[in-house]
Amino acid sequence: MLKNNYDIAIVGGGIIGLSTAYVLQKNFPFLNLLVLEKESELAFHQTGRNSGVIHSGLYYKPGSQRSLHCIKGRKQLISFARNHDVKFDVCGKLVVATNEEEVERLSDLKINGAKNSLDKLELLDRVDYNKIEPYIQGEKALWVPHSGIIDYKDFELLLEYKTVPKADSGIYLRGVPQVQIWDPTEEAKWKIGADKGSGGLWNNSKGAPGKDPLKRMDKPFGEWNKFHIIMIGERVTVYLNNEKVVDNVVMENFFDRKIPIFEKGPIQLQTHGGEIRWKNIFIREITSDNDKGYQTLFNGKDLSGWHGAVNNYEVVDGSIMCKKGKGGTLYAKEEYGDFSFRFEFQLPPGGNNGIAVRSPGKGDPAWEAYEIQVLDDTAKKYAKLQPYQFHGSVYGLAPAQRGALLPVGEWNKQEITFKGSNIRVTLNETTILHQDISKIDLTKVKKVPKGVNRSKGFIGFAGHSDPVKFRNVRIKSL
Repeated sequence: MLKNNYDIAIVGGGIIGLSTAYVLQKNFPFLNLLVLEKESELAFHQTGRNSGVIHSGLYYKPGSQRSLHCIKGRKQLISFARNHDVKFDVCGKLVVATNEEEVERLSDLKINGAKNSLDKLELLDRVDYNKIEPYIQGEKALWVPHSGIIDYKDFELLLEYKTVPKADSGIYLRGVPQVQIWDPTEEAKWKIGADKGSGGLWNNSKGAPGKDPLKRMDKPFGEWNKFHIIMIGERVTVYLNNEKVVDNVVMENFFDRKIPIFEKGPIQLQTHGGEIRWKNIFIREITSDNDKGYQTLFNGKDLSGWHGAVNNYEVVDGSIMCKKGKGGTLYAKEEYGDFSFRFEFQLPPGGNNGIAVRSPGKGDPAWEAYEIQVLDDTAKKYAKLQPYQFHGSVYGLAPAQRGALLPVGEWNKQEITFKGSNIRVTLNETTILHQDISKIDLTKVKKVPKGVNRSKGFIGFAGHSDPVKFRNVRIKSL
């Protein structure tokens, strides 16, 4: 049952409705919001089927509301995509003039774009624009580097099928059986699950999630059924006739259940002899961040598996946060030697924390082992920092490059790789530090950490009394 009272109701669960709800909830968390959507899933209409363009604002009248909102919205969209791991590519676009009359219009567009704060616009002749796209023809082209493309939704497979009585079929994913298709009226097969309906991952183990569909959504014989199958990593979501029947379930490797499903493989349409027809088959490969081999250190709910200054940290909105005014180091349970450590962090203004690595589990990590700076080094109070104190630096030993931090309040993605004496720090897909610790001239170091030669230890958050947040905390031993 829905609540009786809401402060705001939003009709429509597409990008406009959901982004409106997101901003309202972010800025006014005390409000009760209601999003109404008639379909069985969000982004079902235009948002999920649009061209996926990140518009530059090239065409709009300078100073108009449309122009101002487009330019501001483009920046906000890219920032949101970075923070929430939505795939996008600011690839640029070419606006092509096919005759001399259109060339004049390109010149006007270039002037208009410049008034809308779009820099680096270029009018290119055929030789130059064919270097970007060799298969177009025209008199000239306007290069607009600010445009891009983005995916709002990920679909692995869309198709429709129609069966006859006693049908027994399925869809193999990456060569592994299978999303099941039954005749749910065939009583002889009810004992093996046909009565539950189609769409389940039938070759999962008995009693495993997803083996049986959540509900029976098969249409009568003679009618076309529609599958939406989403597969990301090992997890599969299945919609049958617009109803979710499998919800983000791990698909087992039928051929060897001790190992994960194959990273790559064919998609196959199978039948056991009964007639089945297929149509409207669409497939799109999804490429996403490969987390294979990474262990999740934080469950998003509590600090189980952590030790050290546990009482000085708390879980807030699915993230680990140091309590304001508190400190001490929060350590993960196990020790690590060579590793890749991935996490996201959010800094408050002037926020300061750090990543303790190869620590003995006690003392000041910057002295007892290594501390990788987590710091809003743009704050005025840090104007006189030493280079080895910038964000991403190995404190006291090796300075990191600046410029990759996102604005305060946004979520940053970072990876620390430590192998032997080599350490690499990547921030928002930019390498800001790559240092062989053994090559540092320690005679020039003001204070050499006691643990400079440690090869193994605990990893954790160094806490310096500021409410810095961490989430999506993962590690892989190398």
